[in-house]
Formats: sequence, structure tokens, C-alpha cells
Amino acid sequence: MDIDRFLSDRSRLMKASEIRELLKWVNENVISFGGGMPDPSSFPVKEIMEITRDVLSAKAEKALQYGTTGGILELKEELAKFMGKVGIKINGPEDIIITVGSQEALDIIGRLFINPGDYIITESPTYLAALQAFRIYGPRMVGIPMDSEGVRVDLLEEAVRKIINDGGKLKFIYVVPTGQNPTGITMSDERRKALLDVASRYDLAIVEDDPYGYIYFGDDEPPARLKAMDSEGRVIYLSTFSKIAAPGLRLGWVAASSEVIRWFELAKQSIDLHTSTLNQYIAAELLRRGVIEKNIPRTKEIYRSKRDLMLQALSEYMPSGVSWTRPSAGMFIWLTTPERIDTGEMLGTAIKKYGVAYVPGKSFYPNEERHNDMRLNFTYPTPQQIFEGIKRLALVIAEYLNA
Repeated sequence: MDIDRFLSDRSRLMKASEIRELLKWVNENVISFGGGMPDPSSFPVKEIMEITRDVLSAKAEKALQYGTTGGILELKEELAKFMGKVGIKINGPEDIIITVGSQEALDIIGRLFINPGDYIITESPTYLAALQAFRIYGPRMVGIPMDSEGVRVDLLEEAVRKIINDGGKLKFIYVVPTGQNPTGITMSDERRKALLDVASRYDLAIVEDDPYGYIYFGDDEPPARLKAMDSEGRVIYLSTFSKIAAPGLRLGWVAASSEVIRWFELAKQSIDLHTSTLNQYIAAELLRRGVIEKNIPRTKEIYRSKRDLMLQALSEYMPSGVSWTRPSAGMFIWLTTPERIDTGEMLGTAIKKYGVAYVPGKSFYPNEERHNDMRLNFTYPTPQQIFEGIKRLALVIAEYLNA
């Protein structure tokens, strides 16, 4: 059967994840900076085991049953308290929906808001899997450059004005303000205020993706979430248990007005009915017992230490002309080589000859306009792998610079 005859037009907009494809190539002899995986030592394994046993002992009839699409009340109540500690105030549990990781939330956002030809604005570069989720709905994506303070809001406003003046429909602005994926950059307070001001003046929605805000390990105080600064209900807030507990739970959440959440529930009903009830009860107990709050400082120190090791290795081994970011949160360093290097073309040599892997930067740009960047994950490799892997990476870059 020729499956191509039956595929929808939308399916042809799907693109394989460069990261997922990369993982197929990597074996035990390759040091990989390619994945986005947390350090397994950060998982509260003992506590999850105890809580799972307790939940099944006391609530099996609920935890193993179908649940409501929006999520169990206990978890939403705990999340409201958890977000409240960082300044995010909501009206009640009706302003939260539980999703299968925040990735499902991104897909639902595409389903709800994007018609083919609509405009959306993102940082450039931005989270690759968000671009994947949005792309299949056929938007026109406008990427706005970043600097050390985050997205250039002055250029963003210019883009907004142009879209509106040209008669385009701008649906939302998507940002990862803290420990941005892939750059690790954290948006400054001033930029956050300016972004909210632009959204207010032009009557726009902001999607704030915040997987890393709770593990901020910078030397200064973490900036306030956009959602905490939002007085007009413009921010749709996404976060996840993947970085503060364990990604295997596959739990995320969205906080927005009850009207927005109602639409999320309608979309989710046809996708998977509801998120795992058992895992929701486990997560509720992780929050209620304070396990996550106790685990976050330990996770921060693990990530800060590994970040510092990678920064040290980069300083020691990288040839001149190579630059990189210094993340204050998150899991990634963004490395930029001289323009004559194509990091996508160089990847095969890096893996096969030098035994090191990374994610080429091209696919993180909405229009794939750059070719000389790469994303490096520092949370999953061991300290020994970080030093050896960066040494190998420096060698392959030097080879291409000297070719």
C-alpha cells in the first residue's frame, strides 16, 4: 500500500525531531550532549516509591480509574499553592488543566489558536519541539533575535506593527523567559515588563513556557514570571514536573483564565480523555509532602555544578572564534562557531570520528536561517564525560576551522 496517497496535507508539515533522530545514532562509545534529559540522580526515587505504594494502598479505586479531563482536584489545589509561592495568583482550580507534559499543551495551543496563514511570534532561536507542535497547523512564524537580556522587544514590536499594518492575524507570542531552550538565556525584568506592555497595547496573548524557572541557579534573584506580572489575563502559563520531579511521570500543567482552560479541556477530550490518574495522585502527594520543594535545591546544585564544569571545559579547550552562553537556569549551553562552519554538516564527523554528539542549531530557528550554532546539554552527561566530550568537540571544530 502506498501510504503517501492517504496522508493529509497537514501530516506533510510534520518534521522529525532532530534531537530524536540524533538519539538513534548515539551508542555507548559516543559522548552525547544531544538530549534534553535531566540528571537521573536528581529524581526523588525513594519518595516516589513510597508515595506510589501509599496511593495504591489508600486510593486505588480512584487512582486506577478514569478521571476528569481537567485533572484531579487535589493536584490542581496543590499546584495553585505551589505557583502562589512564586507570585502566580489564580482564581482557583478551574484556572488549571493537567496535561501529558507541557508538550501536549503546546500541541493544544496550536489546535486552538492557529489557522493556516496566521502569524505567531517566537524568540529566535527557540524550543525546537514547540516549532514542531505549531508548524503542523500552518502558521507563518516570525522569529525575533535575542541578546544577553532575552528577546529584543524593540524588534518584536516592529514585527507586531508590520503584521498588523499588513492585515495579518497575529495569534500569540511564544517565549521561554527563564533558562531559555536552547540558549540558557534568562529574560531581564525590564524586557519582561516591556513585553507585557507590547502585549497590552496591541491586545495580544503571550504563551509563557516555564520548564526551568523552578530550578534557577543564577547568582542573582530569579526574575518574576510573566504570569505573576500579568494584570490583564494575557499570559497562558505552561510548566512541567519533568524538571522538578521526573520526566517519566509525563505531567505538565497550564494556568490561564477559566475560559481559556475550558477550551483546553474541549481539545484534550478528543486527544486522550485525561492525563494519567495514578501519576496525578503521585504528583499531588509529592507537592503536599514537600518532596518537590526539598528536592529543588539539590537539583539546582547538581545543575549549577555541571554547568560550571562545562563552562570551564569550554574555556580550556575551545579554539578562538568560538563563543557560548552562560545559562542561569535550564539544561543547555548555546555554542556559536565561526560562520564558515555548518554544524549540521559537521555532526557526522563529530559522531563517527570523534565520538561526540550535539544538536545542530539550524532547526531551532523558525526559518532555519543560521547554520553555525549548536545546543549542548550539560545535565545528563557525567562530569568525566563533560570534560572529555568538550575536548573532543574542540578537536572537531579545530579540524573544520583549519580545513
